[in-house]
Amino acid sequence: MSHEVEIELGLDDADDVGAVRERVARKLEIPEAELPALEIRKRSIDARRGRVRLRLMVEIGATGGRELALPEPREVSLPARVVIVGDGPAGLFCAYELARAGVASIVLDRGKTVQPRRRDLAVLNRQGIVDPESNYCFGEGGAGTYSDGKLYTRSHKRGDVRDVIEILAVHGAPESILTDARPHIGSNRLPKVVLALRKRLERAGVVFRFGARVVAILSRGDGVEGVRLHDGEEIGADAVIVATGHSARDVYAFLADAGARLQPKPFALGVRIEHPQPLIDEIQYGASAGHPKLPAAAYRLSQTVEERGVFSFCMCPGGWVVPASTEDDAVVVNGMSLARRDSPYANAGLVVGVEVSDLGAAGYSGPRAGLDAQRRLESLAFTAGGGHQRAPATRATDFVHARGSSSVPQTSYRPGLTAGNLADVLDASGLKLAERIRIALRAFDRRLRGYLTDEAVLIGVESRTSSPVRVARDPESLQSPDVRGLYPCGEGAGYAGGIVSAAVDGMRVARKVVERHRT
Repeated sequence: MSHEVEIELGLDDADDVGAVRERVARKLEIPEAELPALEIRKRSIDARRGRVRLRLMVEIGATGGRELALPEPREVSLPARVVIVGDGPAGLFCAYELARAGVASIVLDRGKTVQPRRRDLAVLNRQGIVDPESNYCFGEGGAGTYSDGKLYTRSHKRGDVRDVIEILAVHGAPESILTDARPHIGSNRLPKVVLALRKRLERAGVVFRFGARVVAILSRGDGVEGVRLHDGEEIGADAVIVATGHSARDVYAFLADAGARLQPKPFALGVRIEHPQPLIDEIQYGASAGHPKLPAAAYRLSQTVEERGVFSFCMCPGGWVVPASTEDDAVVVNGMSLARRDSPYANAGLVVGVEVSDLGAAGYSGPRAGLDAQRRLESLAFTAGGGHQRAPATRATDFVHARGSSSVPQTSYRPGLTAGNLADVLDASGLKLAERIRIALRAFDRRLRGYLTDEAVLIGVESRTSSPVRVARDPESLQSPDVRGLYPCGEGAGYAGGIVSAAVDGMRVARKVVERHRT
């Protein structure tokens, strides 16, 4: 018999197995000796009250534990007639789901595998040199591999979400992701998980090719025939799944050339804000700040300003601000954390929602209008930063008073900051970003007293929040309505926003491909 039980314990008792079992037995009114091994389904912290809430599943009379991530991939039937463009979470989990059904695929990625990619990131951080094919956005595992590994999602496909989490856990992610309310792997651990997933699929017969940039979709009539690579090689396929991330801008050009319909969509633009982590801990935890059982504190903030949302995005407690540009004449910043989240800094995107109508009013037009707005903002940031991926920055207190800064605090951003007036960069986009952020900062300080401080710095620009383009697809078949056998997928196509939702979308597309191949 199954029982779902919720209990609360103090911070010091939540990791005490005996205390947990005693509390569950008391709640179920049975002797503790009759309890089986307990399965924690969710763990969340109420730090203000100094309490931990656990949700557990208790199987009375059950023997043995449930196996995770079933079914496993099996040996695929060759030759492969499915091409997956992009080895981020959408592409990787699409290949995994296809392999569960025994369907072979070839995964193509423009970037490098995790180890050489790590070396390119070291050069980027130290010298500000961007490799356009190997950076924080491009390479094995996609943008998430070296930029945090947050796994929380708003996706409502609960079974698929749990499946993704279990697959990550059995390939080396910490078991805590199975229970934490806001699961997180960390940028130091995620590359090993991505590598383990690839090796598992390669043993099943899935083919991975890196340094393989796709430049064209091959078609005959209204259907796909394969893809062409940058070196002229052509690979035939009955199905092409385009699972690139939101930063692969050249992909939209070859999709349009193939006849796929592109549509502008809302997205967000802004900055990244960085605080000392102890300050955020004190604001969020109050008297409990500094307790050894508490993780680095996070926050989530939002405010409607002039009918547009201004909100925190991708908050990284104990994290680092990193250079996320894919071009050497543009500056883009993002955030990441290691598993321990032990950096002395906290950072988060602070972004403004941009509607399609806003783009038109600012003079940007066409289905790729949002890309043009991104490019302009990133180019302005590059100029204001002074080159070598230095980022323009302004103290939060100066920003709200509409003035520049002559100096900025210490930062986790390794290429370095250039003090100045970041509002000038934002205003030059024509999208009314700076004033909306000013108003929101004042509102956020009323909610989190001390948030607006000289110690906080705004760093520009945060422009790659999500794709500003959607690639049209049929809601039932998940194919392009214009190009038979073409499957737009994941973040770059406009159907996901993060590791888990992209992985879920990849698995959904895979199941549609299997259905089509078997009918």
